[in-house]
Amino acid sequence: MNRRTFLRMLVAPIVLAAGALGWGRWNASRNSYYDGPLSDHFDGVRFFNPGYDTDKSRADLLRFLAVEKRAEWPESWPSPFQDKPPAKSDALRVTLIGHASYLIQVAGLNVLTDPVYSERASPFTFAGPKRVNAPGIAFEDLPKIDIVLVTHNHYDHLDLKTLARLAARDNPRVVTPLGNDAIMKVHDPSIRTETYDWGERADLGSGIFAVPVPTAHWSARGLSDRRKALWASFVIETPAGRLYHVGDSAYAEGRNFKAHREAYGPFRLALLPIGAYEPRWFMQTNHMNPQEAVWAMKDLGVPQALGHHWGTFQLTAEPIEEPAQGLGIALAGAGIAPGAFLALRPGQVFEA
Repeated sequence: MNRRTFLRMLVAPIVLAAGALGWGRWNASRNSYYDGPLSDHFDGVRFFNPGYDTDKSRADLLRFLAVEKRAEWPESWPSPFQDKPPAKSDALRVTLIGHASYLIQVAGLNVLTDPVYSERASPFTFAGPKRVNAPGIAFEDLPKIDIVLVTHNHYDHLDLKTLARLAARDNPRVVTPLGNDAIMKVHDPSIRTETYDWGERADLGSGIFAVPVPTAHWSARGLSDRRKALWASFVIETPAGRLYHVGDSAYAEGRNFKAHREAYGPFRLALLPIGAYEPRWFMQTNHMNPQEAVWAMKDLGVPQALGHHWGTFQLTAEPIEEPAQGLGIALAGAGIAPGAFLALRPGQVFEA
């Protein structure tokens, strides 16, 4: 075993918890996050995706860590954009902060999705995926935040230090799927959490509502809590139209996207992940690639999409610029104009 392979094995639990990998059902049987009734996606201990399995075996994990090669990312890849947003906006204004972190401004409300301002998407400060560019909005330049939407508890989406900073500064409402509140409250009891099941509707104020909806993914913060808190995408209903935000999802034959178009459409804008997808034999059950993201856009019937979850934290094997390049190829193949689905860089703004 060479040094590179040894280090990858050593940090495997960190990468697992960051959300890039899936390991099988080898964890404890008690749920310390959530104690609720059985449902069509909760068995009394773990949540699950009805009709869809994201779990991987130990053998798959070892193959991924010991055999698969990863592209070398630069230590620094600065974005050419940096936003200083207004205090409020009545019209729809969306800024990518980085990875899956967005600032959505509409109808006078300021909403953050999956805010991560830490240097690493990891439980540790010394190891784990490290950002290669600064947040596209400096924390000090954020307007007063009213709402935070957290899709699930992987470290590249649920950053407890950032939530604590926001709680101390703005005391926003943090809307998240079932079970994630327990994680937040242990870290900082002042975080103002609200939890919702799939399909429940959260009134955010100013005529805006958020609905957590099923997404083909999973959750974990460590090696013993896989699928013990719920994960979701968000339908966001606003006076400027309906938005569809995905933190992480496999394509999974498009079943969720097609169902959500039928139940919640039409959509004005979709925020879709396009990165962290290689190798496909391992990642396809967890993350979309650019081609699948274009299929998801078509399934949703949305005229405009923004691409994220690429170019900030290296979670998987593809080169840093490949997601944007692959998106361009997929759009051309589908006969869709490049401007209809933008691979955003941190600090880049979309206004409509």
